[in-house]
Amino acid sequence: MFKRRERRLAESGPYYKQRSWQLSAGFLGIVVVVGGIVSLLSGPGGGAGTANAAATTGPLSKASATKDGRPAGCGTDDSAGSALPKAAPKDVTWRTLGVARVPVSASAGPTLIQGPLWWCYAHTPDGAALAAHIIPSQMSGSHWRTVTEQQVVAGQGRDMFEFQRATVANTDEQSGGTAVATYVGFTVTSYTESAATVRLLLKSAQGYAATTISLRWSGGDWKVRPDDNGSLHTPVSTVQSTNGFTLWGV
Repeated sequence: MFKRRERRLAESGPYYKQRSWQLSAGFLGIVVVVGGIVSLLSGPGGGAGTANAAATTGPLSKASATKDGRPAGCGTDDSAGSALPKAAPKDVTWRTLGVARVPVSASAGPTLIQGPLWWCYAHTPDGAALAAHIIPSQMSGSHWRTVTEQQVVAGQGRDMFEFQRATVANTDEQSGGTAVATYVGFTVTSYTESAATVRLLLKSAQGYAATTISLRWSGGDWKVRPDDNGSLHTPVSTVQSTNGFTLWGV
């Protein structure tokens, strides 16, 4: 029933040439990951490719993993196990990340912030949900290479994302950036100890929309797993109802 009420913006061709990809961050007002109407219209280049060097070492590199599999200094309460959440974490607060307002939880993460890296998520569905909100929201600024190197799963998809992202200007090098949509809910559609899929619900003046983020437990933390075409998310689709989503209450 719910799927009948959802209209997917189906298009052909490379995702970064699709209008839905170009409009999605204008709709979300948040990330280059989910598009970038402002940054794309500003033209290619803009120093995005050289704004910062990719981090070859960092808290989420393989060399940083400890014997228990978590990076040094990272510890979370994973006692909730793999049960899918029926409500948002009670300790959620909201913080500004670029032009986005993102949920942060002392229990689910991120519990550590080091420069542009917001990391150390609980090894639970709640932890995956928080990572799905925050990691993509870091990709519009000048530190996107560092975040990509540390918090996106390596492989063809990441290589394609880096290639495409390098042609887009950074939003923190522009003025007047404002969010036109907000995160209002989520649902964890699948979960195992090694992988999770999270659907994000957003709201703007035009209504509700949703997109799906895939994650993998890698290097002792949740990381975004991109498609082979470089997309960090599924095409944005309009949603007629909030049914099936856990709402943040904002």
